[in-house]
Amino acid sequence: MEKPIENYWKLRLGQVKDTLEKNNFEVFLADNTGHAKKIVLEEILPKVKPQSISWGGSMTFVATGLYDILKTSSDMEVIDTFAKDVPDQEKVEQRRQALLTDLYITGTNALTENGQLVNLDMFGNRVAAITFGPRFVIILVGRNKIVPDLEEAMFRIMNYAAPANAMRLDKKTPCSKTSSCTDCNTPDRICNTWTIMEKSLPKGRVKVVLINQDLGL
Repeated sequence: MEKPIENYWKLRLGQVKDTLEKNNFEVFLADNTGHAKKIVLEEILPKVKPQSISWGGSMTFVATGLYDILKTSSDMEVIDTFAKDVPDQEKVEQRRQALLTDLYITGTNALTENGQLVNLDMFGNRVAAITFGPRFVIILVGRNKIVPDLEEAMFRIMNYAAPANAMRLDKKTPCSKTSSCTDCNTPDRICNTWTIMEKSLPKGRVKVVLINQDLGL
């Protein structure tokens, strides 16, 4: 067989797509970040027609190039929670207002083969938006986020995603020095709120773009 790895991922992503759709998510398959960007801009946005938009922390979102395009959009109100040089109190208010937008874009820490979105958040604004608030949510998911089950999802997050993100954000936590999760009690702790989304309610509110690339942490 030619290109066995490519064939493997196409089959596996197709299986995950079927499972997610049974859980009432609307699902799109993307070959790469460029294709994912095209899906969002040419398929999802024209259908949803958002008047306001915001986003939560996601390296995958940035990697698609969508952030650079959408942050300067003149067609809708943009709440740019990534903007730098914003006072802390204003950042908190931006995150609160983001929960009332028409469309919210972010990633996920893990996606199980049973179609569960599993996340661990610092402030809780990202997971809050995923579960309730914005009219629609887009989840951009690299293939490396797929795990067999809930136990593996939590293991992945605690023993890889969380320590790596703490390092990326220059947090003063034990895991940033050891790469191992500890039930720490530091002000910089980023592991505060778990969520497990089993199904999308209403049906189709959460739209998952599965990207056939390794992306994010």
